Amino acid sequence: MYNVKTDLLYFRLDERKQQVINRRLSEDIVLDIGEDGRIVGIEILDASKHLNLERLLPVKYEIPLEAV
Repeated sequence: MYNVKTDLLYFRLDERKQQVINRRLSEDIVLDIGEDGRIVGIEILDASKHLNLERLLPVKYEIPLEAV
């Protein structure tokens, strides 16, 4: 999920509701640590300064024809 107004990019890796602890890796990168010490989310502040968002977003998914 990307928020244009705040320039924040968030990757959710586990959709289950759970308590998380925030661990700051750097000034602009925060990990959400959930149950069993697993990473459940990654937050990137000032995302446009760190990533080429035009290439990253929107994410396009391709489904192989044999899977349909």
